[in-house]
Amino acid sequence: MRDQRHGIQPYGEHGGRGGRGAAAWLDGRVPTDLVRDVVAESGAVVGAGPTPAPVHDDLVIDLAGVDVVRSGTHLLRQVSWRVELDERWVVLGPNGAGKTTMLNLASGRLYPTTGTARVLGERLGRTDVNELRTRIGLTTAALAERIPADERVLDVVVTAAWSVVGRWRESYDPIDEARAAGLLEQLGAGALAQRSYGTLSEGERKRVQIARALMTDPELLLLDEPAAGLDLGGREDLVGRLARLARDPDAPAMVLVTHHVEEIPPGFTHALLLRDGGIVAQGLIGETITGEHLSETFGIPLSVERVGDRFAARAA
Repeated sequence: MRDQRHGIQPYGEHGGRGGRGAAAWLDGRVPTDLVRDVVAESGAVVGAGPTPAPVHDDLVIDLAGVDVVRSGTHLLRQVSWRVELDERWVVLGPNGAGKTTMLNLASGRLYPTTGTARVLGERLGRTDVNELRTRIGLTTAALAERIPADERVLDVVVTAAWSVVGRWRESYDPIDEARAAGLLEQLGAGALAQRSYGTLSEGERKRVQIARALMTDPELLLLDEPAAGLDLGGREDLVGRLARLARDPDAPAMVLVTHHVEEIPPGFTHALLLRDGGIVAQGLIGETITGEHLSETFGIPLSVERVGDRFAARAA
């Protein structure tokens, strides 16, 4: 299957996305061998800023001295951040810190005003972003709101192969539907395949959205507050499933945005803390998720506890 409108490559072309070869999603039961049009926003100076470091094959996100300014407001200030292929990052910060802006940059949906941004080796402003986006798995509240309530769950997932929301006249091979069904099974949603999306609970919808994001065998998986709106049981179930995905060596690089340290899945390796569009701290997760750093990030004295691979924070 190839979508001539969007330039999507078939699964497994060139030996797998990003040269990783066939990925064994979660436990290996999902068959994964299935599977310059640039418009800078008004006022943006694309590509201005410091000279970027050389591009390395294992770098999936490389931001250097990035500012994002909209309507005179700085959404990001002098952000430099690198994510490598085998890393799993969590991005934390209060409302308005710039987390969504970072995710929009990383998904090729936003350009820097100054500085340089490379995603999967491609420099934003000098690449076909439509092609780039087919290599990135993304879950956001905005995308979830576009899914028709009467859409069959299996179709919610399989339509990612054509980069569309809502099945219409496009056709799919049995191998595509087999992959979609397998991903749903791996995420504990196999029994939901024939249900209508609008009948699902919030926790079930989140699992379906993640299955959709994995459908195209992405090189980079971006999760925007995947546990938002879940009850305790739903949150813990999702955290456990994301932990298994994070520990799979064949899984893509992952970036998860959240407000709460309790939602960080075990297996995540690094953390980035944002406040007012700037970086407070970044690095290995155990060295970054500290009471001192979180207190500066959220503007209130906080203490952090770590039990095993899980974190908890409360007022000091």
